[in-house]
Amino acid sequence: METNVFDQLAKEYDTNERIELAKIIASAVQTECQESQSKTLFDYGCGTGLVGLTLTSLVDHVLFIDSSEPMLDIVREKIKRKNIQNAEVIHSNFLQNSKTKKADILLVSLVLLHIPDTKKILKFFYEILNPQGKIALVDFDKNEKINHPKVHNGFTDLEIKSLLSAVGFHNINKNTFYHGKNIFMKEDASLFLATGIK
Repeated sequence: METNVFDQLAKEYDTNERIELAKIIASAVQTECQESQSKTLFDYGCGTGLVGLTLTSLVDHVLFIDSSEPMLDIVREKIKRKNIQNAEVIHSNFLQNSKTKKADILLVSLVLLHIPDTKKILKFFYEILNPQGKIALVDFDKNEKINHPKVHNGFTDLEIKSLLSAVGFHNINKNTFYHGKNIFMKEDASLFLATGIK
């Protein structure tokens, strides 16, 4: 079985830079969670929960999902320390579907760049949303300076809109909300938020 690189990173993951970037991402995503007090949010590929934990007060329930158990241990510690009552944690491979649970809002923050078959994972995301459910997808804009065998070098407007549309999403929007120094494999980069409705 291939080692999960994020298992090794877990204990040192919450660097000042990542915490600051997560605050910026959370601020952009919070606007998508307005009037969602009765809704369930899945933070898919949640890592240590840096973004999703800031959203727990805006929704009825948050499910933190990741394939790295050490990352989830850190989420569990944070939930306990902050006494958050409306959150649970699930260890899951990215294409295992928990048949009983569906999301109203699906947060996918800096996950897609790590997934080789983006269309397949987006189809899976579409399936785990309730009707009228919303995806909030945060990732990097296309960056030609990045060349790495294990990650996509970001996504163009056309790529991300075409992918979301191809799996069934409608009312698709994409906007770049942040430009930062050394944030993508030590290169300057920009982040986008793309949303779509099932």
